Order: sequence, then C-alpha cells, then structure tokens
Amino acid sequence: MNYLELCGTLVGLLYLWLEYRANVYLWLASIVMPAIYIFIYYQAGLYADFGINIYYLFAAVYGWYVWLRGNKKVGNISGELPITNMPLRYYTPLVILLFLTFIAIGWILISYTDSDVPWWDSFTTALSMIALWMLAHKYVEQWLAWIAVDIVCCGLYVYKGLYFTSFLYGIYTVVAIFGYFKWKKLM
Repeated sequence: MNYLELCGTLVGLLYLWLEYRANVYLWLASIVMPAIYIFIYYQAGLYADFGINIYYLFAAVYGWYVWLRGNKKVGNISGELPITNMPLRYYTPLVILLFLTFIAIGWILISYTDSDVPWWDSFTTALSMIALWMLAHKYVEQWLAWIAVDIVCCGLYVYKGLYFTSFLYGIYTVVAIFGYFKWKKLM
C-alpha cells in the first residue's frame, strides 16, 4: 500500500469539500496536496503532473491572496470575492493558451522524458493550469474545466496503477458536477 498516495488522497478530499463550499481554506489544502503529489507523480513517470504540482504550490498562494483581497479595490466593504461568470473576453485567449500549453508540454514530454502517456498528461496539465486560474478568480465555469480534467485523470491514473488517486478523481468528477450547480446558486 502506498501510504503517501493515501495521505494525498485524504488531503484531496478535504480540499474538494472546502472548494465545494467556496471556503477560503481550500487554499491551505491546495498547498499541502501538491507537496505530497510531487513525489507520487514523479515516481509514476507522470512528469507533467509532477510539474503542475509545483505550479499548484505557487498558484495556491496566489489564489489565497486573491480570495482574501476580494473586491476591496472596487469598493466592496466585505472584501469577499464574489462567484461570477467568466467574462466572454477571456475565452479566446484562454483557448489559445490551452492549445499552446498542451502542444508545448506534449513536445517536452516526448522529447525529454520516458513518458508513455505524453498527450494525456499534457492535456490534463494544460487544462488544470487554466482551471486553477479560473478558480482563483471564482469563475463558476472552472467546474466545467475540472470535470473534463477529472474524467481524463481517472482513466490515466488507473492505467498508471494509482488506484487511490483514480478513486479520488472519480469523486472529484461527481463533486465537480454538483459543485457547478452549487456555485450557480451561490452567485
């Protein structure tokens, strides 16, 4: 039994529960979980997932700052960042960024690693980067991106023998569907 993977899964469940509730403390779990998964993904040869967890560490600090800062700059007294829809002007740049990141990571994995799943690893990594940025800004559409990531990750992690993690991402998929509707109500 891989106890490190089990520990990461438990922290991941806590993170998911906090995200579902739109609780700012999700960012604390978002610091601990990638610190654990850096080791797990490297051992499994999921190098893009390894790399994105380094990104997650820094992005968690950014997300925490944005959520705590809230809307103070636009006169929101409470400072709480509201849940909103992502502005339409962001869609085209994000799709272009997703495509370029996907291709770049895939090329790096093919050229410089022994990854046997470079395109799947690249896809989940690129889309996760976009989804985490969307989460940091409390855009409800972040859940839709996570649903796509979680479904692909379920199969990818079963293939790599990471059964606890695959189970976690199966739960993530279901909760992401409910989270989308919960956040729509909270808007």
